[in-house]
Amino acid sequence: MEVTVEYIINESFRSGKRKKTEVLSEYVYFKTMLSEEHRNQGPVPARLSKVLSAIFYAISSLLIILVNKSVLTSYRFPSSMVLGIGQMATTVIILYAGKMSTVIHFPDFDQQIPQKVFPLPLLYVGNHITGLASTKKLSLPMFTVLRKFTIVLTMVLEAIILRNRYSFPIICSVFIMTIGAFVAASYDLAFSLEGYIIILLNDVFTAANGVYTKQKIDSKELGKYGVLYYNACFMVLPAVLICFWTGDLQQAAVFDKWTDFIFIIQFLLACLMGFILMYSIILCSYYNSALTTTVVGAVKNVSVAYVGLFFGGDYIFSWSNFTGLNICLVGGLLYSFLTFRGSGQKQAATNSSVSKESFDIYSLNEKTGNHFKNCTVTDPEEGVR
Repeated sequence: MEVTVEYIINESFRSGKRKKTEVLSEYVYFKTMLSEEHRNQGPVPARLSKVLSAIFYAISSLLIILVNKSVLTSYRFPSSMVLGIGQMATTVIILYAGKMSTVIHFPDFDQQIPQKVFPLPLLYVGNHITGLASTKKLSLPMFTVLRKFTIVLTMVLEAIILRNRYSFPIICSVFIMTIGAFVAASYDLAFSLEGYIIILLNDVFTAANGVYTKQKIDSKELGKYGVLYYNACFMVLPAVLICFWTGDLQQAAVFDKWTDFIFIIQFLLACLMGFILMYSIILCSYYNSALTTTVVGAVKNVSVAYVGLFFGGDYIFSWSNFTGLNICLVGGLLYSFLTFRGSGQKQAATNSSVSKESFDIYSLNEKTGNHFKNCTVTDPEEGVR
């Protein structure tokens, strides 16, 4: 029996037990679940796609630390902001070349594009500025610990903006990581109130950027490549203005290593890795949730913190701090196990779109008294508003 969505909604509404908007809301939920399943169909199983995209992001994030450190520390390049501009410009060039050669596709620019991308560029710039400022105020291990608050902020924003719901074990794993951050920071011997405020602002920008990125991808208005391309385009100008205002642009222009062939190769490699990192973030958010992307980054940061225990010279050891780091790691591993096992997330209604889909509904809702068992439901997009 083929039944249109309008038929289901009207029948349930006529029963007098449910409002039409409530039934429509449940339909959107079923449609979202189907969209997620449809999205991950193909040669690579859904769970494997989630895991591989997360691993790709983690590896990219680690590699860019190495190449950035080589450029900024080994060669003493004077501005990380200028390097960031190079990475954004590389992203624009690669994606534009891909579009021109029809390898990838995303919408052409029109007057609606800025509205569709907003507020991602502003969030990115805010994230970059506060991130740089916080690294100057805090030790490396303390920086990575306080970044764990991004996780709980992401979960809260996902619930508010994307209306995502998570199982109790997932929520517990998130709070384990947060408790670990509290324990680690409770007796920080290098306490800096200014540094803590800046890093918490950085957490807010990071969480909001991740959630809005996920929202833009799921809306399918721009697609993965469109979000990445136009976000980079709109970030370049503010970043250049900031560099000019701070004097970073002038310092980079007179840098004495521009004639060094090896440095140029490493600078270009860092720019390429910037594109790969941004693409890996988009890909991880596409196959997973914004929260999962944030947790993957947090687990990677814990590994950086362990390195900081023995190298760098700016870590002041305390048992509370060391214990907190280990609690964070346990929480991150627990989250990873629950999520990639497939039992963590209960997605609420989002703006996914499927042109025409068929699926079995065993019961729309027991309270309605209407059971559409083994019915094929067809969604003609023009008939659902």
